[in-house]
Amino acid sequence: MLQDALEGDAWEREFTAARRRVGRDAAEAFRVLLLRGARADTATVTRLYERGDAGERRAVLLALPGLPVGDAALPLVEDALRANDTRLIEAAVGPYAGRHLDQHLWRHAVLKCVFTGVPVAAVDRLADRADAELARMLTDFAAERTAAGRPVPPDVPTVLALTPPAATGQEA
Repeated sequence: MLQDALEGDAWEREFTAARRRVGRDAAEAFRVLLLRGARADTATVTRLYERGDAGERRAVLLALPGLPVGDAALPLVEDALRANDTRLIEAAVGPYAGRHLDQHLWRHAVLKCVFTGVPVAAVDRLADRADAELARMLTDFAAERTAAGRPVPPDVPTVLALTPPAATGQEA
């Protein structure tokens, strides 16, 4: 079925019809395979993302690491990180973001995951990229939650354990 869908120019129609063609459970994987098999370029993935529903957008985000788009698809990741759809946020913090988001935006993506309840296990390169500034941001976030009488999300200590100790200016 995939080979047939990739022949000619019909694959984009197959992308949008995936849920009807292969069922809801298989649609995401089928869409990712279509995008990667067609070697979709930046203009194509941008168009499919902008016109797509949440499932189609998620498939685009998941396919990005295997596409010849370089960092040109970063606006799609940034858009997903502004959303409140946790499925999109989770897809947006995968390997493409781990490779292409600058450190500032990457930290904010981690904080967005913690805030919205997206498991930090979804964040690519978390252990490699966690730094003192991320620790400061999460510590401030946890303090605000505590001061407001709200629980601190369980992923906060997990991420803090990955960050280097804060510089105190004191010699050990």
